[in-house]
Amino acid sequence: MAKHKTDYRITVAAQAFYLEDQSDPAHDRYVFAYTVAIQNQGNIPAKLLSRHWIITDSNGKTEEVRGEGVVGEQPYLRPSEGFQYTSGAILETSVGSMQGSYQMLADDGVLFDAEIPAFVLSIPRTLH
Repeated sequence: MAKHKTDYRITVAAQAFYLEDQSDPAHDRYVFAYTVAIQNQGNIPAKLLSRHWIITDSNGKTEEVRGEGVVGEQPYLRPSEGFQYTSGAILETSVGSMQGSYQMLADDGVLFDAEIPAFVLSIPRTLH
């Protein structure tokens, strides 16, 4: 059976929040939470195996994070199903960005990446 691009379609949307109570700007510690919504818009069920994040602060410092699953889980998403979780990141600057990918395994054995579009981490009123 021919594979179609629509078979493997995971969409990812993220929203970040500044955690003022956990941050310490005097010591270059800026703590952010982010909520990620993952949706299987493809035709084939798939399991999230691992994550790869690229976190960049406004000084240009980049940190790569790789690991199994998300928040200790490896969600299995049937077509039209979604999964949402909240996690966090700590930067040395008040502005930064995150992007990356999730490595997915479809039920038919195909491995593919679901792109995580870049999103901004910033303290309120820093960006205009």
